[in-house]
Amino acid sequence: MLRAIRRRGAVEQIPPSAPEERVPWRLRLTEDVDAAIARDPAVHSRVEVVLGYPGLHTIWLHHAVTHPLWLRGHRLSARLISQWMRGRTGIEIHPGARIGRRFFIDHGNGVVIGETAEIGDDVMIYHDVTLGGRSLAKVKRHPTIEDGVVIGAGARVLGPITVGTGAQIGANAVVVRDVPAGAVVVGVPGKARMPGGEALPDAPTPTPPTPDDVLVDPAIWI
Repeated sequence: MLRAIRRRGAVEQIPPSAPEERVPWRLRLTEDVDAAIARDPAVHSRVEVVLGYPGLHTIWLHHAVTHPLWLRGHRLSARLISQWMRGRTGIEIHPGARIGRRFFIDHGNGVVIGETAEIGDDVMIYHDVTLGGRSLAKVKRHPTIEDGVVIGAGARVLGPITVGTGAQIGANAVVVRDVPAGAVVVGVPGKARMPGGEALPDAPTPTPPTPDDVLVDPAIWI
């Protein structure tokens, strides 16, 4: 059933989220360490990954503590713990974000993942990446990142867009439109191409914002 949210006299309809997959903790830890070893040639041992990779520490805290607290309604506690971890690692993952399996954050510092962001399986992002919003409304306002996506350092992926399976976002790109599966996006604003170099047509002009929205440079919202 749709959930109604009242804001400034308006009623907005938000579909409920699908149930999240429950993963045994031993399996999750093993998968995450294996994913880090496979994606980072600088790794020398499993112990190094477990003890010295802040991206994994932040993800594990999100799965084990802050996201479950958020889902149970303990939202202040979840936010305070996530902010404590942000101070420790430089990585900010909102407790409401939905994150899949084998997610890997390389280097990590400066990463921001917003409340309504959704991240699939086998996704990799580098430092200083923002999965941000472009609206002040309490709606789905952050990106959906499908399975197998790689997002380069400094990229900004903004708004309730979808980055398709296996897509690659280049370093420092600013992405504000849907990205097809398998595409490569570079530039500001981001331009999508297929791996063979074929340019994709620009997306249609977005629907004009409602009065509740604020017209600003989307790059400032995180």
